[in-house]
Amino acid sequence: MEIQSVQFMKGVIGSEGLPKPSLPVVAFFGRSNVGKSSVINSLVRQKEMARSSSSAGRTTEINYYLVNDIWYLVDLPGYGYANRPAEVRAKLEKHLSWYAGAEEVDFLWVVLIVDAEIGAKNSDKKTFELFREYGRNVVILANKADKGGRNDMVKSIQKLRTEFPDCPIIRYSAKTGEGRSELLQTLWPAEKNEKNIYCRV
Repeated sequence: MEIQSVQFMKGVIGSEGLPKPSLPVVAFFGRSNVGKSSVINSLVRQKEMARSSSSAGRTTEINYYLVNDIWYLVDLPGYGYANRPAEVRAKLEKHLSWYAGAEEVDFLWVVLIVDAEIGAKNSDKKTFELFREYGRNVVILANKADKGGRNDMVKSIQKLRTEFPDCPIIRYSAKTGEGRSELLQTLWPAEKNEKNIYCRV
């Protein structure tokens, strides 16, 4: 599947704000400053579709983008920002917990973005477990794969495979485009007919 059109729909705070109609969702999440906005922009090939907040880690809005008129790309707020006020952290945790288990959301995939050099931190694993608790399918996207030495990158990917044995692990570079085709193929296998996604079991 190739992305032919994408448009911002709305920012969501609670269940009453979820866009209509209900369509399959691919949600992206990761620590603040892990390059989530850059990943999304490189995936849809629009430089400023998703924008990094000028006050990193402070937004709790969930942003919905309509892709090809048949599915939503969802940009979840970044977590793990050290200087975030305690009340904002608590609000974000509650918000993510609600969204992870929301019956109104038709999750197709959840994409966890980690720094390929740093690997998965405890905050990543905690949020990962939150989505898996509700049976969501998760892809691990190792962003910034263009940085660091080749041997170090191989070790980093091997470690991720050990930590997340049941998940697809994809090397990705928002800068070079490495991994883009593999991610799209994982999200939408060639044998999947875009016209019958509404009939998924």
